[in-house]
Amino acid sequence: MTDLVLHNYFRSSTSVQVRAALNLKGLSFDYIPLSLLKGEQASAEHLALNPSGLVPTLVTPQGPLPQSLAILEWLDEVHPEPALLPDDPWGRARVRSLAHIVALDIHPVNNLRILKHLEAEYGVDADGKAAWFRKWANAGLAALEQRLSAEPETGDFCHGDAVGLADLCLYAQVLNNARFEVDMSHYPTVQRIHANCMEIPALRDAIPANQPDAV
Repeated sequence: MTDLVLHNYFRSSTSVQVRAALNLKGLSFDYIPLSLLKGEQASAEHLALNPSGLVPTLVTPQGPLPQSLAILEWLDEVHPEPALLPDDPWGRARVRSLAHIVALDIHPVNNLRILKHLEAEYGVDADGKAAWFRKWANAGLAALEQRLSAEPETGDFCHGDAVGLADLCLYAQVLNNARFEVDMSHYPTVQRIHANCMEIPALRDAIPANQPDAV
């Protein structure tokens, strides 16, 4: 048993982000798989850790911590190397702003519970759910591409030449996009940064296919 226990789902993009951060920082953790398709995130045991009934949840020596962005920033403060956020206030604000395009604009309207609600309440079929996903993914990606291609702070990664918080969000989202056949040809800068992320072993090890519960 380690000091950190990650309750997560192999395919969850927010779980991918946290796994990648833990790997980047060289932190050992126990992996607890939860099947979202089977509703295991709604068990009484998990709700005691995360009343929202979502993943990921990182159990720390101080207690359980839900919400992926909060987990990433906590990890960065407690284990500061390698840093996920820049040293300067503007850099940190810019990185958070880029990360929020994925975390606050794309993900909330495209996560599994929203897609299941569209099906259950409105009779949306698989093609309709995929079209919904692509609409909001494209809206966020277009904003990311415009900013990343124009802002001088962009380097090999979203902010300079080291992988950081915004890159973890970007790369996890691009992985998720493939399941819904999002056309990435309109986003060359996003694609370039994603390719750079996939060159990093810690991030490759975090992808869904490499997890013990991958099916």
